[in-house]
Amino acid sequence: MRVFSYVPFGASGVVIRVEVDVRRGIPGIDITGLAEGAVREARERVRAAFRNSDYRFPLDRVLINLAPAGLRKDGAALDLPIALAVMCATGLAPQEEAVMVLGELELSGTVRPVRGVLAALASGIEEGIRDFIVPQENAGEARVLAREHGSIRVAPVTTLREALHVLVVRSETGALPVSAFSPAGSEGKSAAAPPVPGDFSEVRGQDRYKRALELAAAGGHNLLVFGPPGAGKTMLARRLPTIMAGLTAGEAVEVTRLYSLAGCFDKKSQEGEDFSLITRPPFRSPHHSASAEGILGGGRMVRPGEISLAHLGVLFLDEAPEFRSTVLQALREPLEDQVITISRAESSIRLPAAFQLIMAANPCPCGRLGARGGDPSSGTVCLCSPEEVNRYWRRFGSALLDRIELRVPVIPPTLGELTGNSGESSAVIARRVIRAVEAQRERLGRLPERPRRNARIPAGRVESCCPLSSRGEQALKTAVSRLALSGRAYHGILRLARTIADLEGRDTIDTVQVLEAVEHRRRGDDPYDILAEG
Repeated sequence: MRVFSYVPFGASGVVIRVEVDVRRGIPGIDITGLAEGAVREARERVRAAFRNSDYRFPLDRVLINLAPAGLRKDGAALDLPIALAVMCATGLAPQEEAVMVLGELELSGTVRPVRGVLAALASGIEEGIRDFIVPQENAGEARVLAREHGSIRVAPVTTLREALHVLVVRSETGALPVSAFSPAGSEGKSAAAPPVPGDFSEVRGQDRYKRALELAAAGGHNLLVFGPPGAGKTMLARRLPTIMAGLTAGEAVEVTRLYSLAGCFDKKSQEGEDFSLITRPPFRSPHHSASAEGILGGGRMVRPGEISLAHLGVLFLDEAPEFRSTVLQALREPLEDQVITISRAESSIRLPAAFQLIMAANPCPCGRLGARGGDPSSGTVCLCSPEEVNRYWRRFGSALLDRIELRVPVIPPTLGELTGNSGESSAVIARRVIRAVEAQRERLGRLPERPRRNARIPAGRVESCCPLSSRGEQALKTAVSRLALSGRAYHGILRLARTIADLEGRDTIDTVQVLEAVEHRRRGDDPYDILAEG
C-alpha cells in the first residue's frame, strides 16, 4: 500500500510518502528523510502502540523513509502513517491503493488530533488521493472539505485498531466502513457564528470616522485613525467586521486552509466543536508586543504570521506606534505585493498576505494632543515637546504612510453628540457596502489580474477603471499640484474616488467624489493635524 501523510510547511505544506523496508538484522528502527525530534521519537511511540493494541512489532531491522528526503520533517502527525506503513510491510494490513493518513499515537494506541488536517486533505486532493484516515477529533475539520469535494472519502478513527479495520474493510468491500463519511452523508451541524462585536448605531458622533470605515470596507483601502484616548478609535475599528461583505466560496476555502495550517483549530478539536468554513473576512488584532515572526510569519518550520492570518481580511494594529519600528516598516512590501517572502538558507517560502491595514494611534506619546478643554495643572493638556511628538510620529515612516489612502483625525465627541440621536446601524451600512463590492467583482473580474477590490487595481488599469468627468479631472489635478502628492497618492485618490462612486451607484467619477477622496487623504503626515479638528 502507498501510505501518504502531510507536513505543514509555508502556505501549502508538503505531501509525504511513507516507505518501509523490513529486513533481517539486529531488531531496531531507522528513520531517514531529515526527521526532526518528534518524528525520530515516533519509533518508540509506534512500538508501544503496537504492543498495547495486541499487535506484534516485527523483530527485524525496520527502515522507514520519509520522501521527499530533502525536506525537514517535524511534528507527531506522522505516527499513525508510520504505524500503518509498517503493518502493510509485514502483512498485517492489505496492499491496496493510495491513502493519506494523519494522526499522533499515544502509547496506548489511541489516536490524538493534529493540526493542518483541512490543508492536508486539500493537498492530497491535488495529488489525486481520494481516501483519508484522520483522528476523530479532526473529523469536523475534514468534513468541511468533504462537503466541498464530491469525490473523497474520509474515515475518522480513535485507535490504531480502528485504523487497521478501515484498511481491511476497504480492501474487502471497496468502500470505507459505515463509521466513515462521504460528502453525501456529511452535512452535520455548522459551527456557530462568531458573536457580533457591536453595532455602528451604538457609537455616537464620529461621522467622518464612520464614513472612512465604510469606504475601507467597500474598497479594501488602508486606514489610519489618530486622536486622543477616549475618542472611540478602537471601539469603532472593532465594529468594522459588522459592515464587511462575506467571502466567496473559493476565498472561504483559501482562508480556512491557512487557519488549519497555523493550528488555529487545535482548541476546537480538543473541545469537540464542529467546524464550518470561515465565510467572514478575518479580523486580526495582535498586541503591540508581538514579535516580527509573529506578525510576518516564519519560525524553524515556517508558519503563517498575523498578516497571513489576516489574508482577505483586516489586520488591525491598535496603538500602532508602540509596535517595533522594524515590524511596521516590514509591512510595506506585503501591502504592495500581497505576499510575504520568508527567506531561509535552504529555500524561500511565499505566504499569502492580501490584507487590509487599519492602524489606530495617539497623536503624541502622552496621548493628550488635541484633547478638548483642560489645563496644564489638571494633567489633561499635552506637555510633550515638539521633538518628542515628531520622534513618536516618525515611527510610522513616510513610506508606510504613503500607502495609507484614508487618514482620519478624531477627537472625543461633545456632550451634544453623546446625548444626541444614534446614527445608522451596521445592517444599513453593510447593504451599501455589499452593493459596492458586487459592482467591483463584476467590473474587476474582467481584468486579467482579477483584483478583489478597488484598492488593488493595478496602476496600469487605474485610469480605465476609474473614468473621470472633465470637472473631476481638473479637481484632481489641482489637488495633486497643491498638496504635492506622490504618484502612489495620485492613484490612491483615484481608487478611493472609485469606491465612493460605487457606493453612490455612479459609473463616472465627478468633482464631489474626487474632493471627498482628497479630504480623506490629505491629513495624517503631521500629528498636529489633530489640532485642526479641535
